[in-house]
Amino acid sequence: MSRYDEEALEKFRLSGKILRESREEMRQFVREGMPAIEVCEKAESLIREKGGKPAFPCNVSINEVTAHYTSPPNDELRIPEKAVVKVDMGVHVDGYVTDTAFTACFDPEYSSMKTAAEQALAAAIENIHGDMATSQIGVIIERTIKNRGFKPISNLTGHSVGRYLIHAGTSIPNVMQISFGKVKTGEVYAIEPFATLPDAAGRVENSPKVTIFRLVKTKSVKNPYAKKLLKYIEENFVTLPFAERWLKDVVPADKHIEAFTELRRSKAVMAYPVFIEVSRKTVTQAEHTVLMTENGCEVLT
Repeated sequence: MSRYDEEALEKFRLSGKILRESREEMRQFVREGMPAIEVCEKAESLIREKGGKPAFPCNVSINEVTAHYTSPPNDELRIPEKAVVKVDMGVHVDGYVTDTAFTACFDPEYSSMKTAAEQALAAAIENIHGDMATSQIGVIIERTIKNRGFKPISNLTGHSVGRYLIHAGTSIPNVMQISFGKVKTGEVYAIEPFATLPDAAGRVENSPKVTIFRLVKTKSVKNPYAKKLLKYIEENFVTLPFAERWLKDVVPADKHIEAFTELRRSKAVMAYPVFIEVSRKTVTQAEHTVLMTENGCEVLT
């Protein structure tokens, strides 16, 4: 039995359809030399044009940068030549979240590593079913990546998603680990294998850079511009992550930095660090969101 009624499931399906169409358009769009901010804004505007809302800022993570990089305001980063670019996108319809990612590989040397992440995702989807142990899914993903001569990222996981929740409690490992968790029929999960080179550390660490934020709790803040920003964040993003560039024009440009700094200092808003592979080796990623059924799953994205 699903904890979601038919109306909620239809919203998940619509969210997934919008995301799938947007992802396929983005595959054709991303190219070398392009400003990262152009990729982010194109993905987010496609989602809005199709009737969804971004569930989080589009991530454009290049080479050893593995996740959580979105363009800050006035970003000057460009996609380098021969880059390996993970584009991670999310949609919500009335709060119902789906999540997907693909790797754009501009260096033929890494194309088999890109395929390894995609094949690990396909193997997980083919074998997954309701009531399956999450540890078993980790075994399948790890084995698939290693059989192709690469290494999974051990400290990143897939996750259950929910209403206004990107990480809704259950983690889906990308390696073998002891866990008593199970995937439940009727629940929705994002599965996202990451692959790197066999001589890499195979783990990520926090970098000092932060580009993605989330409301933690409403605090009383003194600065009237900080108040205005906080109200806007609450009304527009609820508990979902957002980019600082989404706050453009909410308060006058010359008041923004001080107001946003106050929100972070008061801990009303938290930041997600950008993840980087520990040994600075290139990483690939593939991701789908699935609805669990008794005998398998329905791919939503």
